[in-house]
Amino acid sequence: MKIFTMLAVLALGLFSSNTFAQKVFTEGMLKYNISIESANGEKQLSSTLNGATLSVFLTKEKSRSEMISTPGTETTVYDNKNGKGFILKEYSGQKLMITTTAENWSQKNQVNSNLNFETLQGTTTIGSYVCKKAIAKSENGKTYTVYYDPSIIIANKQYNNAFSQLAGMPVQYELSSGNLIFKYSLIGVNSEILTAAKFEAPKTGFRIMSYEENQQLKKGE
Repeated sequence: MKIFTMLAVLALGLFSSNTFAQKVFTEGMLKYNISIESANGEKQLSSTLNGATLSVFLTKEKSRSEMISTPGTETTVYDNKNGKGFILKEYSGQKLMITTTAENWSQKNQVNSNLNFETLQGTTTIGSYVCKKAIAKSENGKTYTVYYDPSIIIANKQYNNAFSQLAGMPVQYELSSGNLIFKYSLIGVNSEILTAAKFEAPKTGFRIMSYEENQQLKKGE
């Protein structure tokens, strides 16, 4: 009886230690490098996205994702609490701001809304992170492969709809589309207090249209 009691206490202690060791990322920035490979592993050196970066600024309720590449910059900002946001597109001297509602946000991310990641056995060390590997397939047939650190949880689950059910911080992830693999690699983590201005829409300099108007514009192209 004493042995069972000791084992129970030991198990509880291990569980408590793991829970205590788990960190929650509540506010700050994650930065990723972006590269593209062909399905056979060859680098797509001619791609304009190679060398691009993705910076993700997060609070518990707000997110701002900035992708900077050779063609230009695309920024997505969303406020979970108020259910609104905007998308900034700056390409070839053109500056467009697309406003979004909660319904627009769901529609924009619908293809990834039902991703169900299967976590595989074992771990992989990437840099200083000990990661688990998970795989999922979207409704349109694209495959996501993610290496995530389960010891770090991101508080804002809506910043990236593809990872809302992922039990950890994405350290490296790949999206397969056709013969191309888009690879995102974490190169920086900065826990800092972000100013409200980081999530505010610009007052001037952008042509403004609604999400619905932008969708109609795309259909006409």
